[in-house]
Amino acid sequence: MRDTAAMSHRPPLPAGVWVLGFVSLLMDVSSEMVHSLLPLFLVGTLGVSVLAVGLIEGVAEATALVVRVFSGALSDWWGRRKGLAVLGYALGALSKPVFALADGVGLVAGARFADRVGKGIRGAPRDALLADLAPPGRRGEAFGLRQSLDTAGAFIGPLLATALMLAWASDFRAVFWVAVVPGALAVALLAFGLREPARAPGPRRPPPISRAELARLPPAYWAVVGVGALFTLARFSEAFLVLRAEQLGIAAALVPLVMVAMNLVYSASAYPFGRLADRVDRRWLLAAGLLVLVLADLVMAWATGWALLLAGVALWGVHLGLTQGLLGAMVADSAPEHLRGTAFGLFHLASGLAMLLASALAGLLWTTLGPAATFLAGAAFALAALIALAPVVMARRGGTR
Repeated sequence: MRDTAAMSHRPPLPAGVWVLGFVSLLMDVSSEMVHSLLPLFLVGTLGVSVLAVGLIEGVAEATALVVRVFSGALSDWWGRRKGLAVLGYALGALSKPVFALADGVGLVAGARFADRVGKGIRGAPRDALLADLAPPGRRGEAFGLRQSLDTAGAFIGPLLATALMLAWASDFRAVFWVAVVPGALAVALLAFGLREPARAPGPRRPPPISRAELARLPPAYWAVVGVGALFTLARFSEAFLVLRAEQLGIAAALVPLVMVAMNLVYSASAYPFGRLADRVDRRWLLAAGLLVLVLADLVMAWATGWALLLAGVALWGVHLGLTQGLLGAMVADSAPEHLRGTAFGLFHLASGLAMLLASALAGLLWTTLGPAATFLAGAAFALAALIALAPVVMARRGGTR
């Protein structure tokens, strides 16, 4: 009861946490207006195979996560993070007009690549900056709040895309042009609305990716990296949720509602689960997230219409709400302050490699065995990850939370 009373009287989170959240919201509105339609644009308009979509998505996401290693390390070495975050958001915003102008798969792939490079540049510095701003005992709440606002953008974007597709007779390129506006607003808000906290001066350290500095990352951090990679290997690109909706016969103009439903659930659950993560053993929340992912994949495999499809994407959203902010808070808690950028970068690198493998395999299974096989394989991977995580969940070592 004391913990509950203390939480109810806590002061608001720092303003910078909210700024980072709304920056994420605006950029996700921009990105998801494009990404919710991009698989259909590639397959239906440009004639690209589903396997190629899987490879493009996997390579793009993996590229973003590889770049995070270097941008995170630079933010540690320089002692400043905001400039890199602004650069990354600006690159993402500048890539949006290219999608509207593209007349072939090469230009789309290039724009997707540039967009994800921007995400890679901003990701680790932004996460490390969020950890710098958040009070130590409230990092689960801070990461959950940012994730909730980020995901609100991720369902507002597809919802807006759906409305515009209906109003403009499924004009993909017109919708892509509108996506330029919120991206530009996100860059402006971050550049002028956030003041980076000063960091205490200290001796110049060697580059963070040096062997000596990496040795300072504790075993608890590497355990979080391993768990994060397992989670990502069990969860392929969300583009396959969109393709599953189309394969079930849902009209192209309504397909973005799949992402709206998933992200609505994700946004609504991320902040409450983030607050919960500051109060309970986090390993149990990780296990619960994997169990929900198994159920989501099974429902998606057996879906025959709107009802089961929406149930599956809702479960997918609950899984993300349970785990994504939680993993970010665990990285922040387990890494030394001066190596937070590097720590987030390496964490996302491991996840990126797993994403590349998972998305390529999903595309291959879809092409050769069909959609149901793709989601059944995802359920099998998630179940295997849950079994692998079981000893960690059951261990009662002190301070692991």
